Amino acid sequence: MRQILPDAMFIGFTGTPLLRSDRESSLQTFGPYIGTPYRFDEAVEDGVVLDLRYEARDIDQRITAPGKIDAWFEAKTSGLTPVAKATLKQRWGTLQRVLSSKDRLEQIASDIIMDMEMKPRLKSGLGNAMLVAGSIPEACRFFEIFRKSGSVLANKCAIVTSYKRAAPEITGEETGMGETEKQYVHRVYQDLLGETSEEDYEEEALKLFKKEPGRMKLLIVVSRLLTGFDAPTATYIYLDKQMRDHGLFQAICRVNRLDGDDKDFGYVVDYKDLFRNIERAVDDYTSEAFDAFDKEDVKGLISNRVERADQDLLAARDAWFGLLDAVDQPKGDDEIFAYFSSPQGIDCDPEAEEKERRRQALYSLAGRYARAYGNVAAEPAESEFNHLELAGYRNEVERAVGIRDAVRLHSGDAVDLKLYEPAMRHLIDTYIRAEDSKVVSRLDDISLIDLISTKGAAVEDDLPAAAKTKRENVAEAIENNVRKLIIDESPVNPRFYEKMSELLSTLVQQRRGEAIAYAEYLERIAALVRDVKAGHGRSYPDAMNTPGRKALFDNLGEDADLALTVDTAVRATAPHGWRGHAMKERRVKRCLEACLSDQAAVERILEVLKSHSEY
Repeated sequence: MRQILPDAMFIGFTGTPLLRSDRESSLQTFGPYIGTPYRFDEAVEDGVVLDLRYEARDIDQRITAPGKIDAWFEAKTSGLTPVAKATLKQRWGTLQRVLSSKDRLEQIASDIIMDMEMKPRLKSGLGNAMLVAGSIPEACRFFEIFRKSGSVLANKCAIVTSYKRAAPEITGEETGMGETEKQYVHRVYQDLLGETSEEDYEEEALKLFKKEPGRMKLLIVVSRLLTGFDAPTATYIYLDKQMRDHGLFQAICRVNRLDGDDKDFGYVVDYKDLFRNIERAVDDYTSEAFDAFDKEDVKGLISNRVERADQDLLAARDAWFGLLDAVDQPKGDDEIFAYFSSPQGIDCDPEAEEKERRRQALYSLAGRYARAYGNVAAEPAESEFNHLELAGYRNEVERAVGIRDAVRLHSGDAVDLKLYEPAMRHLIDTYIRAEDSKVVSRLDDISLIDLISTKGAAVEDDLPAAAKTKRENVAEAIENNVRKLIIDESPVNPRFYEKMSELLSTLVQQRRGEAIAYAEYLERIAALVRDVKAGHGRSYPDAMNTPGRKALFDNLGEDADLALTVDTAVRATAPHGWRGHAMKERRVKRCLEACLSDQAAVERILEVLKSHSEY
């Protein structure tokens, strides 16, 4: 490069710290740093990447009958010379390790399967994991264990290694003494892939891992994907391979990518005791595995999961109560709704935008507090909090989640009202409401709007307790949700939804003035919702027999002949894929101009047509 570009400036980029052994040569090649190196702990503080939580897990291995093992080894090697026996032992390490390895792998697999059922992000299908095996044969053994486990991982894991099937590799491997490792690996891959190529299999597995984590929960790797592989869904990495320095640094950073509010940390689970200083109670968790780096370059890279869980809980709690400090006393439902929502409707509230920002903070901090509590509650014996303290935190979290749900309902922020993301729902069911078998809400799979339209006056019976403490609050929640539905659907049929909005305002005024009974109000709201969801009224001329024609009729002064003329002309003129295509949209617009004399009507009807797929 210097010969080709003798006067060029060379700039080096690195995503990982320089090894001490490489630092001098790198500085000689490229010169000094441009600015200050941007280190991991700074990136965490800036919110560019997530902090990593470390946990060492020990798999106990025991040999139940060592005498029998020695006898077995002697019998199998009776024809070998002492030198040959020694060579065999050296190749395999120790027989004890070999014979216990299958049991050890099964224990690790059981460990991971348990995590898939217990860790909220893994359980929900929003996050997934990587398992780093020590060799390709071990990766194959792991894969077979999971495939035969009957667990959630049976058909939701994949193996990605550098192995490629080739007939010559197993030529001459047949010994008559059982399957060799090469034969074993070839068989596993052949059974898995059949006629599919390794490349096609891996491409599909990686696509699912990144885009549909619920369908690909675990990738088993050896050396592939440990550098440069970017999958924000990856939340846990299980290490069962000896690694250090750059390789280890890159591997554990596979799980530190941001991926939504429910991913607070990346988790590193170590089965090889790579960070040996854990045993020595040394606070710096980078001393052995990263001893080739300068300490300041890897400062804060990982921290003990159990020790930090208590700290995270207290920090999340402080943030939650800090948000509520601004709510007026006595901080009851009325005060909370007044601070976060718009009891008189968004249109009448000058603080609507500010309250929207407050609600986003509320939803985020309530979820953070619940997740932090779940991390501690999963292993209470490891926590420094006693049972009374944990019970107190549990009650606070349940209240926080209740406030979150009630505010979402009241403000109309969640029209579909699947109140919890799957991970949060699992966490709450497991750790917060574990002692309460009562169904808290029937809104998990049905929206408030659907509930109103089907239940009418009985809608209150199925609302969460936190949302129905006062009829006034229930009515405001319903009105905000219906108003939001009208606004969202308005482009489909503007004139009709304008009428619906006026009708809603009339009903609200009647309720507030106590001009109608509460039950009658709910029934009339339910009828209104059913009309709003239909997108049109109930009485039209016979020719107005499709949603599009009904919308034209409503928005063309209820002129049936004109609506039919426009409908016929547009159907004959509109080319395929005209929406969003400037030239094709102009063609439709010219068609409308030929039917309508008012340019404002042309623009209005064009927007109506865009909202109806029949055109």
